[in-house]
Amino acid sequence: MPLLHRITRKEHRPLSFTLDGVPCAGRDGDTLLTAILAQGERLRASEFSGEPRAGFCQMGACQDCWVALEGGERLRACSTALVAGMRIVTNRRSAA
Repeated sequence: MPLLHRITRKEHRPLSFTLDGVPCAGRDGDTLLTAILAQGERLRASEFSGEPRAGFCQMGACQDCWVALEGGERLRACSTALVAGMRIVTNRRSAA
């Protein structure tokens, strides 16, 4: 069940991306955080406790929203714009 539900900006151009190997769609102007939380109930699992994380400060000042691209580049989900074709990897699989 998604944590976020889109109530505005529904007319913005859809952008396809892959999240942990699963095809997904966000909208032009979404941050990675918005696009990911519109797909599920968490951004990633804490590397310390395994507990679900959904971002904290929402402005790029903390370390809570790091995700990666398949190539290994780390990105802050709260301040990085979604780009069509991104292949985003979280540590969801390790925190069942």
